[in-house]
Amino acid sequence: MGPDAGFVWGCFGLTCHAGNPFTAKLPHPITAARVPTMPYQLPFITTLFITCVAISAPDIRAAQIETQQLSDIVKVLASDEFHGRAPGGPGEEKTVAYLIDRFQALGLAPGGENGSWTQAVPLVRTQVQDPASMGFGIGDDHQALEQVSDIAIGTIRPQEQITIDKAPVVFVGFGASAPERQWDDFGDMDLTGKVAIFLVNDPDFAAGPDEAVAGRFGNRRMTYYGRWTYKFEEAGRRGALAALVIHEDKAAGYGWSVASSGPGENYSIVRAEGAAEPVTLQGWLHGDAAERLFATAGLDLNEQRALARSPDFTAFELKGVTFSADLAVTVERIESRNVLAILPGTAHPDETLMVSSHWDAYGHGEPDAQGRTMRPGANDDALGTAGVLELARLFKAGAPLERSVVFAAWTAEESGLLGSAAYAADPIYPLEKTVANFTLDILQTAGPARDVILVGEGQSDLQGDLERAAALQGRVVTPENLPENGLFFRADHFSLARGGVPVLLIMGIAGGSDLVEGGRAAGDAWIAEYIGTCYHQTCDAWDPNWDLRGAAMDVELFHTIIRDLGNSRRWPQWKPGSEFKAIRAESDAARVNDHSSN
Repeated sequence: MGPDAGFVWGCFGLTCHAGNPFTAKLPHPITAARVPTMPYQLPFITTLFITCVAISAPDIRAAQIETQQLSDIVKVLASDEFHGRAPGGPGEEKTVAYLIDRFQALGLAPGGENGSWTQAVPLVRTQVQDPASMGFGIGDDHQALEQVSDIAIGTIRPQEQITIDKAPVVFVGFGASAPERQWDDFGDMDLTGKVAIFLVNDPDFAAGPDEAVAGRFGNRRMTYYGRWTYKFEEAGRRGALAALVIHEDKAAGYGWSVASSGPGENYSIVRAEGAAEPVTLQGWLHGDAAERLFATAGLDLNEQRALARSPDFTAFELKGVTFSADLAVTVERIESRNVLAILPGTAHPDETLMVSSHWDAYGHGEPDAQGRTMRPGANDDALGTAGVLELARLFKAGAPLERSVVFAAWTAEESGLLGSAAYAADPIYPLEKTVANFTLDILQTAGPARDVILVGEGQSDLQGDLERAAALQGRVVTPENLPENGLFFRADHFSLARGGVPVLLIMGIAGGSDLVEGGRAAGDAWIAEYIGTCYHQTCDAWDPNWDLRGAAMDVELFHTIIRDLGNSRRWPQWKPGSEFKAIRAESDAARVNDHSSN
């Protein structure tokens, strides 16, 4: 560790003494078995006086996440008897009961509604039935669309029959309405009663450096305008009947097998009376089907992609093209649940730190080549949930914190972050007094790494906390190297961020870790294998051969940061330029004392 990292030792995790900061007790180093070739070093400095914030020193020896515990928890949650943990499915009751039993056995208090362990999340589950009749009409021709192979479509409306008869089709380019970026793809196009077709990601995702759009959005870093959720929402706001996003592997961040998993099934939160209605149908259009459609309409899809990157682009109807569908839909009302536990703070119990994961996975789906239908969700996100339970164990075993710590396991993340969104809309612990949210969603299983991957570079002060905590482990922070995947908008922390709460996400697929064995190339290979083969699939199963030492170290980072914040008066802040800073500022008056950042 270099001199700068040595300074971190003096200012994070140590009790420093004026005039002689290095008389403080050093945390016990993590053993070489966990991080080989990275011993801790502290530069010998005799003349430098450093002023440090007096904070409690974490005892690394006591604060260790146990890899065997992580593995054992995942083995249970990903087992056949949990049926893939789909919300409202046969595995929900067992999953919720298991989590409550674990929290209760650890000695935590119920953190849910009215002194219970849960928060009700009323959902509507819809399933488009086979056969699903739909297709494009081009003059006298009909281009039939097969569910899964050509299209992956569903509805979040509680409507048992959906009939669309020859609705006009509009190409909206990337479908971004971003006045702050001087960008409007819609112009004066009225989408009422029409089907909108979108390109995935942002307008500048594939732009060359000489194009006018370059840097207008996020370059390779996806903004919320690039997410399919935004595109569906925008189509709904504009009165469209349906919204289809053309799938591309790189621009979406995952292959067609992921986009089409769970065909025809959707979940939504039960909408309040008078709430705005979403589009009637929404989903993905396979790239090959889109190319055929555009070719039949006399257009080249690649050429239209390039034109859509121009600030001069405006939406237009595909001349002579219509969309029709005749679909039967089963509609089911589900009372799903978030699970919450709490360790009350000793001095400021109304100020909460939250650590969370999602308990749900995809249940059962189409059989794979081996005939398996259950998608166990072992890494996504039974492993993250195991990390939350392990953090609960460590915090309960340690000295109580001055602030409260809430442990949350959300439902319906895979259906659109619904459990966390329901919480953010009706929080049990006020968002303005929530210090920060820490989310675990997919952890790498390939062993110790020299770095930890940061999702959301430059968003908040918590980046500095992560850097200091990583330095305590002899590691560094590496910004995500797959920013085009838009992971900052794809996990439950985003629901809290939209409410102004500073957030920190650890997600193992955000970029290849610099693994101790094999380096960055090995980390990239792990992601490619997981995303390309098992993400949301039947093979995301518990594996006794996982090397969870790196995952355990990542979870320990949250332990270090939460301990620090839990005994401080600091409120992490959003950085200037973050889209969430103004939201947080609206509730500044509710927070007192030190608002300093780092």
